[in-house]
Amino acid sequence: MPIKRLLAALALVPLAGCSIAAVDYGKIRHADYVADPRCTAQPGAAVDGEALPYFFATSRLPDCRTPDIELLRHRGDQVRYGRFNAPREVIVGKKKKLLAPIAFQTSADWWRALQAETDRKQGRVLLYIHGYRENFSTTSKDAAQIARMTGFDGPIIEYSWPSQGKVLSYVVDETNMYHDVRNFRDFLKTLAEQGWVKEIVIVSHSLGARLVIPAISYVDRTSSSADSSNISNIILASPDIDRETFERDIEDEVLSARRVANNRRITVYTSRSDKALAASRAIHGYPRLGSPYCFDPFEAADLKAKGLPERCYPVSRPGLTVVDTTDVSRGSTGHSNFLRSAVVCWDFVDVVANKRTRPERVATQWAHVFRLLPDPAVPKDGDDVICQRTPEVEEPM
Repeated sequence: MPIKRLLAALALVPLAGCSIAAVDYGKIRHADYVADPRCTAQPGAAVDGEALPYFFATSRLPDCRTPDIELLRHRGDQVRYGRFNAPREVIVGKKKKLLAPIAFQTSADWWRALQAETDRKQGRVLLYIHGYRENFSTTSKDAAQIARMTGFDGPIIEYSWPSQGKVLSYVVDETNMYHDVRNFRDFLKTLAEQGWVKEIVIVSHSLGARLVIPAISYVDRTSSSADSSNISNIILASPDIDRETFERDIEDEVLSARRVANNRRITVYTSRSDKALAASRAIHGYPRLGSPYCFDPFEAADLKAKGLPERCYPVSRPGLTVVDTTDVSRGSTGHSNFLRSAVVCWDFVDVVANKRTRPERVATQWAHVFRLLPDPAVPKDGDDVICQRTPEVEEPM
């Protein structure tokens, strides 16, 4: 199991949290990857919006040496914009590979196309930010699933930072994520300042939460128009962010009284069965927001004495809802329940649609925390159908 491999590898290194699989430059000059003219978008170039229905912005380095352009794990020399579709199988050499079809656009053309699509719909956009151990194909697959599952009436945008897509490159991913903070916050600020964007639904997964929260705070402090009130619906799925850091950082701006009065809210999906976040806690030493682990043993003992599950959550504040998915966790790591568990998928779809409550949510002793329980009406193999997943394709590492 990958998480066991990660924890076993951590035990062998002299410093907890140090990089296990170092990143390397590669055997090819980075300039050679982008030398082909297709890596330089031409103004006014036609893009088939039906074949490539989704939008992306990325700081990944592209490889334009082959007929199918690929976005790599390396940092790019700039943020690039374009369109994509769900990945498909292609043959590279003698191996099958999952590859998302893409086309680049100039920044100006991309923003015009996004406005046209937003105006044609309801003024809403959904922005997806992925987490650790992802490549562009896996994240585009998830973004396309989110689009299918929610039926979102507006453009879907994926922001893709250079995650390595490898189990043992967690610290490299952290490094690249932090390196990308400025890129992402500037992108989010530009998006929020467009008068034609009426609402931004932000969906982040795992490590992506560490990009999202500081970026929103930055936009709140610096936005020159609309008071950033269009950033209203923030969804953090299995967030790999320090719980106490999150509590501190949302207080002044992100969930301040005036933001909540403007209809801003955050929904956190958490699970005690999340093995990936258990590994992250082992590395970092403190609980992650996406796992209700009790750091305080006395608090855990008090809960046990009351006959309650030993689960601890962020402190309550207006605008914050926590949904505990422990009892309906799916997958080998329990780290992507919002894309794998039927009950969680139903809840996620409603949250994207701005619904504040669901009858399936079970109240807890905390007013802001709800549990999701198994639904006997869901057939044993119903998760993939309800969540509209496509068959898994093994990705070469």
